Amino acid sequence: MSFITIEKATITDAEKLTEMMKRTFDEEAKKWLSNQDDAIDYNIQPPGYSSIEMTKYMIRELEYFKVLQDNEIIGGIIITISGTSFGRIDRIFVDPIYQGKGIGSRIINLVEEEFPNVGIWDLETSSKQMNNHYFYEKMGYRKTFESEDEYGYQKKIETSSEEENVVENKDISSTQYVNCDMEKTEYYDVNLEGSSFSNSNLMKSHISNCNFSHSKFQNINLRNSLYADLNLSNSEMIFVTLGGVRFIDTNLGDKNMPISFERCDLEGSKFSNSNLRNVEVQKSDLTGMKIDNVPVEDLLDAYYQLNKK
Repeated sequence: MSFITIEKATITDAEKLTEMMKRTFDEEAKKWLSNQDDAIDYNIQPPGYSSIEMTKYMIRELEYFKVLQDNEIIGGIIITISGTSFGRIDRIFVDPIYQGKGIGSRIINLVEEEFPNVGIWDLETSSKQMNNHYFYEKMGYRKTFESEDEYGYQKKIETSSEEENVVENKDISSTQYVNCDMEKTEYYDVNLEGSSFSNSNLMKSHISNCNFSHSKFQNINLRNSLYADLNLSNSEMIFVTLGGVRFIDTNLGDKNMPISFERCDLEGSKFSNSNLRNVEVQKSDLTGMKIDNVPVEDLLDAYYQLNKK
């Protein structure tokens, strides 16, 4: 096999990596999805897999490595590192013409070498992709759960990092921590259902792959935070200050449920390259608002003049 390496991807690689990812996952869809009536399988065709902007986001914010064979890009792997000891494989792909040559195994080994302090790796894969199940088990992963749609896998690796501060497999439910210094604490596979955090410093926290459904966030300082790859369906935002906030590559979910803005101050906001079909604006101050550089006030005035005739 030719010489295989991994290297951090850059924005200039985005277009080629996106094309390769799309080609790879579309081939997987042809192989494992029987017909067009199949429900969307996000493990086979992940959200945004064909979007260059999504690729750019992942290059900026995640650990995105391009896979090289003799300096030619043939695939990629995207991972999330939490703290110092926990890693998650978000996506891995190899151009279909290079598959079946042991490259996937080499990529996994190279990533583990890149992050020698990571002792636990996990991932999910489609329940349909049986070849993936065999592959990950061959690489030392063990199944942690299975459902009709997906399988979860985990791999534990002995590392040289200090483990004297590790608290593992303990039931500490209903414990109270008051006035404690817990800086740089790491939580993995922890059940915090029903927990409360108040009057605490959580600045620079990294939270990924967590279930916050039915949670409440109140009186929180979230300045300069990043929200990406989130499912906010049916959520409510009340008394929220959105100055300087940007919504980029955002959609309304599978059911296309519309967003409602009520009693909101959106002065100076800009919508561009957006789908605004069937949007309604009622009883609102439109002073200075423009559509394609035409003042809305002029458009409305022309409309009313036309209807007077």
